Amino acid sequence: MTKKIVNVGNIPCGANELFLISGPCVIEEESIMMKTAEKLREVQEKLNIKIIYKSSFTKDNRSSLKYYDGPGLAKGVALLAKIKEQFGFPVLTDIHSHEQAAPAAEVCDVLQIPAYLCMQSSLLVAAAKTGAVVNIKHGQFLAPDNMKHPLQKCIDSGNDKVILTERGYTFGYNDLIVDPRSFFHMNNLGYPVVFDITHCVRKYGIPSSDAKGGMREFLPVLSRAGVASGVDGVFIETHPEPEKALCDAASQLCVNDLEEFLKPLIEIHNLEVKYR
Repeated sequence: MTKKIVNVGNIPCGANELFLISGPCVIEEESIMMKTAEKLREVQEKLNIKIIYKSSFTKDNRSSLKYYDGPGLAKGVALLAKIKEQFGFPVLTDIHSHEQAAPAAEVCDVLQIPAYLCMQSSLLVAAAKTGAVVNIKHGQFLAPDNMKHPLQKCIDSGNDKVILTERGYTFGYNDLIVDPRSFFHMNNLGYPVVFDITHCVRKYGIPSSDAKGGMREFLPVLSRAGVASGVDGVFIETHPEPEKALCDAASQLCVNDLEEFLKPLIEIHNLEVKYR
């Protein structure tokens, strides 16, 4: 099956080259953001893998109002613009309401639709009409082939530059399961598919600052299974000191460990492409 190529900057997403979406879960102080970007640039150069820098200006689904939710739209996008200019990465951020789409798209190459909001028509339409690439996170409640509906909403709004991202299914209470069949169904929609590895190991109901709030031990096996299933890119949230991260501390990968983590994934991807 021929898959649409979606260009993000100089990255042909959906071609036969694995790409990475990476960065801190939420925008924190500038030194942390820059330190992460410096290491990501090093990984990009060493492994020859194209990277989209990701971080959220607001995390609008924190489980408590007491938790850090980001610097907000104006400050967050300004910092992403600085990273984009200094390091040359295309940048991605979440939007949560249709009013945020246009100002975020002034800087961001990719607007991400959060999983919980993937069926919100006004949000999808606003994102699509900016002309930016739209990355739709797969809702934990939605069958994978039903991702054709939010995809079609973007196409009907005049924008077919769409990426689909898998991040696991709700299974029982407070647990997520990755079903490799989802990659088959989503690939059959004909658009680039990304595997969000770090979010699928979150343990919901437990604060992300608690070590029990994520299961990092499953990151290697899940990532390798997903890449072998034929995804085009991987989504790995990274931080210089994950245990001190202000969001998803229990699931982010230390950016200093990223290079070795990616090596087998690139090899598996290249082998999978050879035998498609």
